[in-house]
Amino acid sequence: MSSSFDKYQKRRLISSYLSVVLSIGLVLFLLGLLGLLVLNAKKVADHFKEQVTVTIFLKDNAKDVEIKQLEKSLAMADYVKSTVFVSKEQAAEFMKAESGEDFMDFLGENPLKNSIDVNLKADFVTSEKLQIIADEATSKNFVEDVSYDNDLVNLMNDNVKKISFWVLLLSALFTLIAVLLINSSIRLAVYSKRFTIKTMQMVGATKRFIRKPFILRSVKLGVIGAILALTGMAFVLYFVDKTFPELELLNKPILLIGLFAFIFLLGIFITWISTFFATQRFLNLNTDKLYY
Repeated sequence: MSSSFDKYQKRRLISSYLSVVLSIGLVLFLLGLLGLLVLNAKKVADHFKEQVTVTIFLKDNAKDVEIKQLEKSLAMADYVKSTVFVSKEQAAEFMKAESGEDFMDFLGENPLKNSIDVNLKADFVTSEKLQIIADEATSKNFVEDVSYDNDLVNLMNDNVKKISFWVLLLSALFTLIAVLLINSSIRLAVYSKRFTIKTMQMVGATKRFIRKPFILRSVKLGVIGAILALTGMAFVLYFVDKTFPELELLNKPILLIGLFAFIFLLGIFITWISTFFATQRFLNLNTDKLYY
């Protein structure tokens, strides 16, 4: 009978520990994913900004040396990420591929212009800076026009600001929720041992002596939960990096190591502080109130 009860208690204890570890691991995993989002929010936003293309249309009488000189000056400019020269013949082929029809059969000639597609660095993708760049290009006598989607640029910048605000707010809120959830799991685990705590106290054990094994056990559970969370984060990071290599998520290893270390230490800190206050509560509680 005693052996059966001991087995039941052991299974119950393991189940309790497992639920605590899973709770800690899941919460830290979600918090870590949010941290990855925060770290890479600007990089993702910059990636989309750098897809905005500024097209410089050239006059038909533009000389090759002038075009080469313009391309060279653009390549050396600190605001340019990349440039591509598109001839009028290439532009005609692109339009034919998109529409499925050869418009030159109807017109008899190619009305398109030679052009240079310019992708700017993210910090320069604003309406004001784009206008300055466009004015500088159109001041050249062999440039006919400069085209870019100004409405898209404004919409993108507005959305980036809104998203950044909500991501930071969500990060703060979720950090608070993570602390509360882990704290609740630890308190429930300590609650199941409240009578043991009070018995040890009644036989003369000091508060520090009583707290020590509970804190050590909780910290171990926190470490295991943190390792599970970090493993999950590593898999997600690897998968996203392989799927979207252009985001270069692994390009700043120091920040990633800092985030992983923060999540690991957070798991230890929260379990330690939660266990400390949970055991302190039952140590200061009257015996008759342990039943409530």
